[in-house]
Amino acid sequence: MSLVDLAPQEALKTFFGFDEFKGEQEHAIQSVLDGRDTFVIMPTGGGKSMCYQLPALMMDGVALVISPLIALMKNQVDAIRGHHEDRRVAHFLNSSLSKSDAEQVKRDVAEGWTKLLYVAPESLTKAENIAFLRSVRISFVAVDEAHCISEWGHDFRPEYRRIKPIVKDIANVPIMALTATATPKVQLDIQKNLDMTDAVVLKSSFNRDNLFYEVRPKKDALQQIVRHCLQHAGKSGIVYCLSRKRVEQIAETLRVNGVKALAYHAGMDSNQRSKIQDQFLMQDVDVIVATIAFGMGIDKPDVRFVMHYDMPKSLESYYQETGRAGRDGGEGHCIAFYSHKDIDKLEKFLQGKPIAEQEVGMQLLQEVMAYAETATSRRKFLLHYFGEEFDEENGPGAKNCDNTQNPPTLEDRQEDAHLVLSAVLEHKNKHRMVFYTALLTATKNRQMEDYGAVESAFWGRGEQEGLDHWQGIFRQLVVLNYLRKEVETYGVLHLTDKGMAFLSNPQPLMLAKQRDFSETDAGDSLVQTRGSAGGVLDPKLRDLLTVLRKEVSAEKELPPYVIFQDVSLDEMATHYPTTPDELLRITGVGSGKAAKYGAPFLALIAEHVEAEGIEKSEAMLVRSSAAKSKHKVTIIQLLDRKLGLTDIAAGIHGNRDMVLDEIEKIVGAGTKLNLDHILKESLDEECLEELFDFFSESEDDGLASALEEFDDAYSEEELRLAKIKFMSEVAH
Repeated sequence: MSLVDLAPQEALKTFFGFDEFKGEQEHAIQSVLDGRDTFVIMPTGGGKSMCYQLPALMMDGVALVISPLIALMKNQVDAIRGHHEDRRVAHFLNSSLSKSDAEQVKRDVAEGWTKLLYVAPESLTKAENIAFLRSVRISFVAVDEAHCISEWGHDFRPEYRRIKPIVKDIANVPIMALTATATPKVQLDIQKNLDMTDAVVLKSSFNRDNLFYEVRPKKDALQQIVRHCLQHAGKSGIVYCLSRKRVEQIAETLRVNGVKALAYHAGMDSNQRSKIQDQFLMQDVDVIVATIAFGMGIDKPDVRFVMHYDMPKSLESYYQETGRAGRDGGEGHCIAFYSHKDIDKLEKFLQGKPIAEQEVGMQLLQEVMAYAETATSRRKFLLHYFGEEFDEENGPGAKNCDNTQNPPTLEDRQEDAHLVLSAVLEHKNKHRMVFYTALLTATKNRQMEDYGAVESAFWGRGEQEGLDHWQGIFRQLVVLNYLRKEVETYGVLHLTDKGMAFLSNPQPLMLAKQRDFSETDAGDSLVQTRGSAGGVLDPKLRDLLTVLRKEVSAEKELPPYVIFQDVSLDEMATHYPTTPDELLRITGVGSGKAAKYGAPFLALIAEHVEAEGIEKSEAMLVRSSAAKSKHKVTIIQLLDRKLGLTDIAAGIHGNRDMVLDEIEKIVGAGTKLNLDHILKESLDEECLEELFDFFSESEDDGLASALEEFDDAYSEEELRLAKIKFMSEVAH
């Protein structure tokens, strides 16, 4: 094996222009150059790619890089080509290539131009590709995102299990495995599966000291996300959700509130996803709202915040996703919203899966819960999970989390700890936390009955406290190393030496009081965003606004409610909007109304705020997108085809009242609609003229007065149709 006549550091300068390696990079590169199997564990942003890119450029032959995502391959290839004069130096071989493009790639590899060839695991299994790779000189094989091999990893992919036998069939060369997230269990799984138990293992610290970790109860989460994005306008951020529907909803709400945001999920085609990635990288978009499909391999160094609307299914996922913040060493704020109800949903997703998969999934979820609910240093907790010790007092970034900056209330829980540890000892280290919490609280279930737990001396000993309390005690004792959770046996608890010493000689033990995560957003539909941003109605301002509305309506010769509805005045008198942007966050105020009527109202509010010495709340009113019609496009199309209410109702799988509700929303948002063909069925021009006269003189915007005025002359549906037509033609 002949090498370019350069030392690794010289090669680094020559190929990439860097003077120094980061962390364990040089050791990893030298290990591959020496022909050793090498296992590289580095956090996101730690420079894993360099560990295989540089030796590939230095060695004879082509390095085979197995990568899970097409987008990741493209980014990596583009990056390498940017450092090399010949674009043939790097290629990818996957399903996105046409047959002719794939043949060109193979020619470049065969002729020796290509030093790095990226392949998907699926492409690696094809017989023609295996035959081709056997015909060329392979320098080494790099398995990127190697955690995909392990069922205990956060992104398990069965096809990764087939890598080793295929590679062995192709060439007898060193293997390099690389991952940014690997617990001790996952590390062992990777090494066993790739048959590299004698590999050089290089593990960098998982501590990202510039990241601030924070967990908040999931209450008014959407409002908090919108405010955070507005307060950090122009900064890049990612918001993660578990469902595509939620991704679309939150992205839309952010846009309505003036945030440059786009949705991203696996339901989009590859071209669309690629375009969105490019817009984010080029800073045309500030915030991406995404499922976990977004981010793997995305190298954007200046992401300033990562928010989790939903907690992920594992701590490894959480670590990797938060790791996309602050990769340039600058600030990175990681905020997660958490509730017990969300965990319940995730547990339900596991139902129906094989028992082994359920057990693994439940164990991973327990770790997520423990992290979210811990009252100790979140950094220490995360690093402990990855098998790394951390000094929570003086370690790098020690104060960079919510629990260390605002420490929770501590209480002496010596007696509780003694009870818990005694129960574990009595039952011979045989059970998981769920068994002991049920035992202490006298919770009857099948497991308790099968075991005969009622006969235990510990049955009901902690009944007065409840499950949540004891779960908190157990989790803290695990983090503090009084108990050890045995991962191999799905979370069975064992007493540690420290725990045994405590039982022998009990001492005061200060544990944190647990926070309440039982509540979640009342409006899972995201409707709750309006009117709850803080503040109470200012009756003096409300009266002034009413008088002004009357004056403007007289000047414009329009009813007062056409200028602004009562709900709009209520919100103005609560939230004191003094700028056009703030006014647009008020219910019922679109850009058209703001431009036509807004100026005198803003001036009045500003004058009132100054005269009364009012300090506006920092809380911003979040504009909801929930009032938008879900069927707008369909209804407009059906109206253009001159269909009646019954046919339109069938088209949106609803009834006539529902159609009218939707049409009112569409007109209220500023879109004019032609309803003449529907109105003609029951209302002639004379009737419409009579009704228009009434609505133009009416002081209220409801139908009650119209129904009272016309008694049984018109139906409620006819009055609603006439009112909609009036608003469409007069108010806009």
